[in-house]
This record gives sequence, structure tokens and C-alpha cells, in this order.
Amino acid sequence: MVSFLIHGSASCSKIDHGGEKKMFPAGMTRHKVCEIAIRVFRACTEMGIRTVAVYSEQDTGQMHRQKADEAYLIGRGLAPVAAYLHIPDIIKVAKENGVDAIHPGYGFLSESADFAQACADAGVRFVGPTPDTVRKMGDKVEARSLANGAGVPVVPGTDGPISCLQDAQAFAQTYGFPIIFKAAYGGGGRGMRVVREYEELEENYQRAYSEALTAFGNGALFVEKFIEKPRHIEVQILGDKYGNVIHLYERDCSIQRRHQKVVEIAPGFQLDPHLRDRLHSDAVNLAKQVGYENAGTVEFLVDKHGKHYFIEVNSRLQVEHTVTEEITDVDLVHAQLRVCEGRSLPELGLKQDKIRVNGCAIQCRVTTEDPARGFQPDTGRIELFPSSDLKPLCLQFSLLQTSHA
Repeated sequence: MVSFLIHGSASCSKIDHGGEKKMFPAGMTRHKVCEIAIRVFRACTEMGIRTVAVYSEQDTGQMHRQKADEAYLIGRGLAPVAAYLHIPDIIKVAKENGVDAIHPGYGFLSESADFAQACADAGVRFVGPTPDTVRKMGDKVEARSLANGAGVPVVPGTDGPISCLQDAQAFAQTYGFPIIFKAAYGGGGRGMRVVREYEELEENYQRAYSEALTAFGNGALFVEKFIEKPRHIEVQILGDKYGNVIHLYERDCSIQRRHQKVVEIAPGFQLDPHLRDRLHSDAVNLAKQVGYENAGTVEFLVDKHGKHYFIEVNSRLQVEHTVTEEITDVDLVHAQLRVCEGRSLPELGLKQDKIRVNGCAIQCRVTTEDPARGFQPDTGRIELFPSSDLKPLCLQFSLLQTSHA
């Protein structure tokens, strides 16, 4: 592989006439986009791959543009989010500049089957699963069906997206409250509404539909029985093009607010050893059933009785991948790039019996919020940002002093 394009939260690679490697990340929004782009650039530099960045008109001064070997403007005249979602511009940059592969990082296009397919159609490698796998995992209803087929337990829920409020009412009558609405074609906590009594049903149905439509362009919802105070455990998986799949243990992401992860801990603490083994085996079996390749995360809920339920697969690199890297000494971005090149996991020395847990790691997310407005997201100018070496801490950021957060 020669070069990568990194679009905010995505990256891609390119081969030039000198046989030099190059990488381009493709995108997310603003600082979150920049942070993962810089992470991928670092891996590319270590591997001798040149990097290409794309940026919106509003992001000309962002750090990821400065860190790349090349950078190109996309989405002229568009807002940042729209620019980083503009697939034709990203593909155009990749083709015109000899980019060989695109790494989607995390963000809007990272789980877009259309984007993965556009890369394939353009002859550009997508650092992630195949378009078909991305599509199947992005459809939460189909993912549930595949989990069922693999013998993985799922939370009781509707067999497909509901078509009207009456479908939700019928489900509630069968299974009782509480229930939860979930976006059928998205995740990240958006389009999720918990309903605890009949009087709340219509209002939360409308809100969940509206949130899903705004976030994912599709308001389709499905309904599940809501599990009270569960643990949220996710298993990191890695597959290659030859059917090999391994797990790199689990992360506990139970500390959340507004359905958004706040603290991630690896490995999961105080997990029953038999439960841990079942989580790992279920994650690997599901991945093998769908022919999963590259990095991904299989997410589960664990109830107060220690019973686990599949909830979704994130077919991309997770924000919290760093804690897994810390405890396993496996560089997941390096592995992603090598798998994309066609290397097998055994070739990379990544065999299940060689993966060992080495200590514990905790990740905390820092966000800008206004306490006077109920801790709603806030923006402002960064006046002072000391970012000196804090080892053994790992600080990931894309901020510059005097930049806007």
C-alpha cells in the first residue's frame, strides 16, 4: 500500500510513480475529525506511508491539515459537516492524487456502505469491512437477525422497523414497560428514547423519529425491551481477508451520560470468567459468520443476572481503541493498514493464543460544556492549552492554543 487519504475522521492511501506510500483520512467534524486523522497519520509515518488530508473551508487552520504531507480543500461553499460528507469530492481528491486507500476513522462516513462502495467503484481501497458487511452491520435489524443466526442472544425486540405508533403500542402490550426506541440505521446514542409508561409513548416515538431522521437521514425505528441498569461491554475484534478473526479482549463502557460513553475501561473489571469467555466467543462467531475483515467492535449489554445480549456491531475503529492498544500492545491502526494490504493475521503475528492482557487502561472523554445551561455542548476560544508530555498518560487532541473548541 502506498498512500492514504484522511478525511477528517477517515484516511486513504495512494501510490505515486516513485512507489512511495501515501495516506489520506476522510472525515468527521472539526476537532473530532482532526484527532483521528492525526492518529492515522502517525501510524502511516511509522510505516513509511505518505499522507493526504482533506479539509473544509472553515478548517484551513486545523492541525490535521498541517500534519499531512498533502492537503486538499473539499466541499467548497458547504458547511463543515456537509463538506466532510460530500463523497464525490473525497473520491475526486483520491483519484486525482493517486490515493490508493482511504481510512474512514470514526465519524459519519466511517459506517457508510455507500462510501465504502464508492471507494471500491473508484478502485480505491477502503480500510474497513466490505461494503456489504458495512451495510449489514449498519442495519440494526439485520444485525440482530445475523446475531440470532449465529446463536448470539439478543434483547427481545421487533423483527424489523416499525411502521407506526400502533406497532410500538402492540409491542409494549406484549412485553410491558420499559421499552426503548432505537434508530434502525444509526447509533451513537442518537434516535434513542426510553419509555416507561403508556402516556409517554407517542411523544417519545415522535422525538426518536425526528432525531434519527436528522442524524441519519432515515427516521426508521425499531423497539426493544429496555434493560434497567445494565453493564455495557464491548469486544474488540480484528479479521482478515482469509476468514481469520481474533478478539483483543473487552472494554467496559458502562459509565455513560445521555447514551454517550464517558469512561472506558479495559479489560472489563469484575467480570465472571465464564461470562467473559462467552462474550469473546459470541463476538468472534458473529464476525466469522458475516465474513468480517479489519477492525470492529461487538457490543453487548449484561443484565443484573449476568445474562448478556447483543446490541450492535460498530464496523469501524472506535474512539476508545487506545485502551485496548495499551493492554494488548497491539497497534490497531497498523493492523488495519496491513490487513487492508492483504496481509493475514498470522503473518502479522496476531494469533489468539498470543494476545495477552497486560495491565489495565482507562480512557476519559473531555468535552466543552456550559454548566449554566444544564451542561449542554458549548464552544469558545482556547486561551491556554498546556499539552506537555504526561507519560504514562496518553493525551489525544487536535486543539491549538487560540483555536476554537
